[in-house]
Amino acid sequence: MTEPIAEGWIDTSEAQALTRYNGTYLRRLANQGRVEACKVGRDWLINQESLLAYKREMDALGGQRHNPWRKDLAKQGRGRRGNGQSGGKQ
Repeated sequence: MTEPIAEGWIDTSEAQALTRYNGTYLRRLANQGRVEACKVGRDWLINQESLLAYKREMDALGGQRHNPWRKDLAKQGRGRRGNGQSGGKQ
């Protein structure tokens, strides 16, 4: 984008450079509401602090970020326990 962006907001190319996340992944995070973002025309603007907070959270989780049994996912209604299961296979 060549136009100035509101303070605290970055486009996906800047977000990619900042986090090394793929553009497709950034758009998915925006669509799922995991980072604060808004679509302007065909471009996504992402709140930089929201993105950095998400990255810090994922970095802190390390390998556990891929664990579908994490308790924080269940609290959000996601993951294996978020669908009403008691923890066992059905």
